[in-house]
Amino acid sequence: MLHLKNYADTEDIFQTVFLKYVLSSVSFENPEHEKAWFIRVTINACKDLLKSFFRSRTTSLDEIIELPAKSSPDHKEVLEAVLALPPKYRDVVYLHYYENYTAPQISQILGKNVNTVYTLLTRSKQMLREKLGGDGYER
Repeated sequence: MLHLKNYADTEDIFQTVFLKYVLSSVSFENPEHEKAWFIRVTINACKDLLKSFFRSRTTSLDEIIELPAKSSPDHKEVLEAVLALPPKYRDVVYLHYYENYTAPQISQILGKNVNTVYTLLTRSKQMLREKLGGDGYER
């Protein structure tokens, strides 16, 4: 937790280290050696996560809403509406309209069927229309 400052990442590292422990064939000389192994492997896993390509080149959706607005207030209202969507819809809309990914690319990123991505996009657009009031926000 001290290294990552994120509870979810901490859980991921715990699982990674435990999996390495279960799959390893290391024989420990004593309990202190085993403890030292766990500490070292955990620290290395944390460092690997912190310097990973994905982590260094992504921004959390929660941080985006706090960025100074470079666009008109209408765009901020739309972004807030997008971020208020349920996660499965929010992720698809964000990846498609803000990151410019295609539906097949989004399906690979999220591990969903392409048709599911199209359905989520259609449903989320309808939710946004209802929330924002009308068809004026179509792309």
